[in-house]
Amino acid sequence: MIGYVGSIEKQTLENTYFREVLFTGKHSQLVVMCLQVGEEIGDEVHPNVDQFFRIEQGEARFVLNENEEHLVREGDAVVVPAQTYHNVINTSKTEELKLYTIYSPPNHPAGTIHKTKAEADAAEPA
Repeated sequence: MIGYVGSIEKQTLENTYFREVLFTGKHSQLVVMCLQVGEEIGDEVHPNVDQFFRIEQGEARFVLNENEEHLVREGDAVVVPAQTYHNVINTSKTEELKLYTIYSPPNHPAGTIHKTKAEADAAEPA
């Protein structure tokens, strides 16, 4: 299939993996994510990649450049420009955080699946 066609809301809500790349193009990449209760992605920065997030389930705290915080919930979107440190933290005590993200340009190898955050951390360069 060229591109991606599907119910991104349904696919996001059904996803149980920390990260799964659904589509990788020359200029963008679509990824679904699931953060467990209290889990976070960890403070990271992409020097040349803008990132769009859409929350489908749950609530989260986005921390930008280690000093700006935003509480978001399902239906909210966040755009993180390149060169901005960011962390996403599942603030729910009972519910998984389900979201999708679009990287522009792509940030992960096509077809990447990390079932857990530990898998994702192990795959990052040291």
